[in-house]
Amino acid sequence: MNSPLRVIFLGTPDFAVTPLKALVDSGVHIVAVVTAPDKPAGRGMQLQESPIKKFAVSHHIPVLQPTKLKAPEFIDELKSYHADLQVVIAFRMLPELVWNMPRLGTINLHASLLPDYRGAAPINWAIINGETKTGVSTFLLKHEIDTGDLIHQQEVAILPEMTVGELHDVLMKVGADLIVKTVAAVESGNYTPTPQKEPNGKFAPKIFTEHCLINWAQKGTQIINHVRGLSPYPGAYTKINEQILKIYQCTFESSQHQEKSGTIQTNSGKNPYIRFAVDDGWIYAIDVQLQGKKRMKTEDLLRGWRN
Repeated sequence: MNSPLRVIFLGTPDFAVTPLKALVDSGVHIVAVVTAPDKPAGRGMQLQESPIKKFAVSHHIPVLQPTKLKAPEFIDELKSYHADLQVVIAFRMLPELVWNMPRLGTINLHASLLPDYRGAAPINWAIINGETKTGVSTFLLKHEIDTGDLIHQQEVAILPEMTVGELHDVLMKVGADLIVKTVAAVESGNYTPTPQKEPNGKFAPKIFTEHCLINWAQKGTQIINHVRGLSPYPGAYTKINEQILKIYQCTFESSQHQEKSGTIQTNSGKNPYIRFAVDDGWIYAIDVQLQGKKRMKTEDLLRGWRN
C-alpha cells in the first residue's frame, strides 16, 4: 500500500483558505502550511494572524512563518517535512530551492485563464478591461512568474454587474475544486503538462492608488467597469474640493450634453443624485464613501453634505 501524499501548502489571504479547506476535506495529507508572519493591524496595532494560519491552527496543522524564504533555518525546517508536493495559492514569489524541493514539484492556482492576466491582480484587471469571462488555472511553478506548464483550467463567466468582490468569491470556490482535482492528477501521474502560449498583451500588475483614480475622460461603460473592478477593495475614487469620494457602485445613462467631463451635479430633492458628466452621458453614483465618513447610499450622504 502506498503512503499518502505529503503536501505542504503555502498561502496567506482568505482566497487561499477555501482551497486549503477543500484539500483537507478531500483527505489530502497537509503536513504543514507556510504563511506570512503575524503583522500589526487595526487601531491598537495588535499582531494579527493570517487567515491561513488561523485555519491551520484550528486544524492542528504545523505553521511555518519565515521572514526570509532563503534563510537556512527555514530551508532546513521545510526539508524536515519530506513533502512530495507543494501547493501555492496567493503567496510570495518562491526561490528555486523552495519550489524545486518536492519530488513532484510545486503547483500554483492562479485566478485567470493563463496566459491571460499574469500578475498580482488578475481578478481586478479582468473586470476593469470589460472581459465577459475569466477562470482559474493550475500549473507547475518555474522561474518566470505565472508561466509554468498548465495542468487544468476552468472557465467562469463574468456577469454584467459583477464586482471584483463577487467574482473573487466565485473563483475561490471554483479554484478550490480545481486544486483538489489537480492534486489528485499529480498524485496519480494522470496528466499532461501543457506549455503556455505567448501572452496576448493582457497583464495584471499590482493595483496602486493611481490605478484607482477615475478618469472622467473615459466612456461611460469603461468607468462602470473601472468601478466594478475595484469594488469593494481598494475602491475607485474621485476628488471633490480636495476630498476623496470613493464610488463602489454606479450606473451610466447615455445622453448628449454640453458639460465638461468630470463636472459634478447634485440633487438632494425628491429624486436625489450625485452625477458626473462623461463624453457620452452621465455616471450616477449609487454607493459611496466620502473621506472621513462611512460607506453609504448617495441619498444618505446628500442629507448632510454640501459640496
